[in-house]
Amino acid sequence: MKRKVKKTINIRHYKNKQEMNIGIVLFAFIFIYLVVTIFTYATAKRISVYEVREGSIVKDNSYTGLVLRKEQVFYADASGYVNYFQDENSKLRKGNNIYVLSHNKLNIPSGNDTEGTTLTNEEQNNLIYKIQDFNESYTNGHFSSVYSLKTEINSALHGAANQSKTSQLDAVIAGNSDVIATYPSDSDGILVLNVDGYENLTEDTLNNKNFDRSNYESTQLTDQTKIKAGDPVYKVVTDENWDVYIQLDKKTAASLAGIQYVKTRINKNNDTILADLAIVRKGDDYYGHLTYDSAMIQYSSSRFLSVELILDDQSGLKIPKSAAIEKLFYTIPGEYLTTSGNSSSQGVMIQDGDSVKYQTVDIYYTEADGTVYLNPEAFESGTVLIKTGESGTQETYSLGDQRALKGVFCINKGYAVFKTIQILCENDDYYIIQEGTAYGLSNYDHIVQDGHSVTENEVVFQ
Repeated sequence: MKRKVKKTINIRHYKNKQEMNIGIVLFAFIFIYLVVTIFTYATAKRISVYEVREGSIVKDNSYTGLVLRKEQVFYADASGYVNYFQDENSKLRKGNNIYVLSHNKLNIPSGNDTEGTTLTNEEQNNLIYKIQDFNESYTNGHFSSVYSLKTEINSALHGAANQSKTSQLDAVIAGNSDVIATYPSDSDGILVLNVDGYENLTEDTLNNKNFDRSNYESTQLTDQTKIKAGDPVYKVVTDENWDVYIQLDKKTAASLAGIQYVKTRINKNNDTILADLAIVRKGDDYYGHLTYDSAMIQYSSSRFLSVELILDDQSGLKIPKSAAIEKLFYTIPGEYLTTSGNSSSQGVMIQDGDSVKYQTVDIYYTEADGTVYLNPEAFESGTVLIKTGESGTQETYSLGDQRALKGVFCINKGYAVFKTIQILCENDDYYIIQEGTAYGLSNYDHIVQDGHSVTENEVVFQ
């Protein structure tokens, strides 16, 4: 019997191919990204960001002002009862009757001085013209014009009332044996019917005691009052210019020393008036000297006024002072600017070897004398600019002169971009800057709060 032959089978084992697990790869990528991001954030420089918003700065200081004017007191040369032809704050002409003296009180009809008063056609037409002009030119920014119109209307009515009062007095004193005499004005000016002893006070004799209102006394001069010879009978202010003095401490006086003009608000009529400002020092005492050249008649009878100095009253974009930095720019005369072809953009002609080429420029600022500020990154130092003079000859200017402009770093695009600023006013912490300037800021822009914490073109993480 045949033996069965066993077959030998050779089995080989092969390594299995391991397929890439995309989930693990994706997880690893995300993990690495998070680690890098966290590390970058943890080690990145911290930048404080400020959002630019519209705002305003108002700095005002209230003072009690002592008013000095060119004023002259006139005295009675006889005794008797006084009656005035004009009301207080009336405009006087030399030779016009001011008052009448009588032995006894005059029988003058009582009632409103303006009762029965009428304006002439010329006066009516003049008032209508002023009111029409006011309606056409009035803006909210010039609200003080309302008070000017009010003064003009009151002046016209006041003048008509004075004419009525004069007519009444003339009728009463005609043939009246009690009348001693009528007295005309010795000068032009504004009639004031009070005296207080401050009429001869000057800057040289001024002192702190003059501001003490607890001892201040003023005598009002009224109709039907009995006076004696030598008593003050009326006063005339002879100059439209007038002065107000305010008491200052040493620190405030030093802060105001460089200011020549200041906007003031006089609380009596709520008028806003521009005044010249000077600082007066007398020993250890300091005074602010405000000089006005208008509105005197409105305050001719007032010795003390409440005055506010409006040192800053500006609106615009409000930014922290810490954000402001300076950057140097090339400056060139404005006449080197030109245009190319039909383009409206401005540029300069540059000498390039033996040829001349045109290059557009960004003008960051222009001074009043025409000097133009150009970006220093756009040119190399020593670049020669060319212009053609009126006679056809060529003139050159080499870039080199640099001047600083104030600005801030804007980070709207994720990196620091220099933006110029034009400062309108400031306080201890903030600037108010002009809105809408070329290469300037706009409302809601983001800027670096500390301008010295970054450099230009630096990437900034907000």
